[in-house]
Amino acid sequence: MQFQSKLFIGGEFVEARERGAIEVLCPHDNSKLAEIAEARAADVDLAVEAATRAHPSWRDIAAADRGRLLLKLADVIEANAEELARTESLDTGHPIRDSRSLDVPRTAATFRYFGGIADKFQGSVIPVEQGFLNYVVHEPLGVVGQIVPWNFPLMFTSWKMGPALAAGNCVVMKPSEITPLSTLRVAELIREVGFPPGVVNIVPGYGHIAGHHLAEHHGVQKIAFTGSTVTGRKIVQASSGNLKRVQLELGGKGANIVFDDADLETAIGGSAFAVFHNQGQACIAGSRLLLQEKIADRFLDGFLKLAGSIRLGDPLDPLTEMGPLTSTVHRDRVLSYCEIARQEGGEILLGGKPPADPALRNGCYLMPTVVRAKPGDRVCQEEVFGPFVAVSTFKDEAEALAIANCTPYGLGGGLWTSNLQRAHRVAQAMISGMVWVNCYKRANPGSPFGGVRGSGYGREMGFEAIGAKPNAKPKRRKSHQGRTRAHCSMQAAAPARDSHEPRQSSPFICARCEPAARRMDRGDKLSNRDRTDVRRSPQRVRPSL
Repeated sequence: MQFQSKLFIGGEFVEARERGAIEVLCPHDNSKLAEIAEARAADVDLAVEAATRAHPSWRDIAAADRGRLLLKLADVIEANAEELARTESLDTGHPIRDSRSLDVPRTAATFRYFGGIADKFQGSVIPVEQGFLNYVVHEPLGVVGQIVPWNFPLMFTSWKMGPALAAGNCVVMKPSEITPLSTLRVAELIREVGFPPGVVNIVPGYGHIAGHHLAEHHGVQKIAFTGSTVTGRKIVQASSGNLKRVQLELGGKGANIVFDDADLETAIGGSAFAVFHNQGQACIAGSRLLLQEKIADRFLDGFLKLAGSIRLGDPLDPLTEMGPLTSTVHRDRVLSYCEIARQEGGEILLGGKPPADPALRNGCYLMPTVVRAKPGDRVCQEEVFGPFVAVSTFKDEAEALAIANCTPYGLGGGLWTSNLQRAHRVAQAMISGMVWVNCYKRANPGSPFGGVRGSGYGREMGFEAIGAKPNAKPKRRKSHQGRTRAHCSMQAAAPARDSHEPRQSSPFICARCEPAARRMDRGDKLSNRDRTDVRRSPQRVRPSL
């Protein structure tokens, strides 16, 4: 396959100013996939300048037209689904069956969702003292910087880009230097469907160089970041120079609670998906498995059997259920937690090492790993970010909640029970931005996504995401003679047959209706002709009549 290797700035694919390059490897065998241009500070500056130039015209485009471009983008993503799925699997190690059935469809669905609501984000009128009209309009922020992680690069491109573009902002996005290829392919599709030059700019580069410069750039009005909590703190510090808005979706240590009244077969399958999907490289992974003592042994028997049967292999093989981790460095980091567990007295029940299959020897593979550990152990408190689950037990609901809420994170969590009252009660008590009941890791473009505590702040997806992109600007206007009686006081463009031209004495009342307005001001009784004129107005504002 051929991959785009240049930066996307101002609607063109260009070389990096300093001619830096980054080698992109396939995690299946560490073979070279491509060498891409490395964006540095000068390239980020050019991208921000291009976005700044593009913003006035993009801001003023009708919201429905912005939405149509996003809908077209969703269509061409679906038309190129197989190519995007293969690119994502080669670059990240996602099994092709997941890239086809989850990553690409979710990406298209997200662009389509925000394309659909681009013209449905409304302002409001605030009731204030008589004689004034107070209304709120939403205005785009300007240039939004976005830093996308390496674990779901294609999907996160849509999560970040969709709401920003729908709200009328321009984007400078830095994909991970490890997995930039699908994002660059989306850039090609963006140009293909006709987005104006500069509205979207893609600058792959290293986080401590390009990412840091984007976060501190004074031409950027908001920075959105997904990644580790440690890096998130650095983003906040870097952003303080111009007090830009910040949205952070950071680490997690999801508690997955199984009560003794749960459907065990369903809970076993769902819990395996919660932690082993995408090799456990998900901030919302159910990486802490909390089992009620009464069913712990039965559950573990079934869970270990299922985990041990997961098929590891080439991510392009449709039969593969779990691929490689995304890089050798990260695989070694996850392996280090196996040693940490041993040192703290934990018991490795399954895995904890690379697979023995010679065909996988050159890749970044790790067997599904299950560790029995105490709630206070490091493997239960720190984000491992791999196919690694720590198992603990609890006696009752109170202890389950105490364990679930005892980490510094609060992104996602779940519980399994047949008791509806318990389900709502426990979900409410869990300190978590999202909670799943009798399922796990379900995401939809219409549902807000984000965390609390050390898992960040702000929300992606849903109206909450697009609501965070514009400024809410209140405006107050004094009405004609202290009253908003004139039906055409906010008239923008009436049909030709009902033409309402503003009168000279007041911009709030049209010439045709001026005689009636004068009689109303004097307190005179309106004639039938006057009432007919008022009723025919296509946009009347008469709260005081």
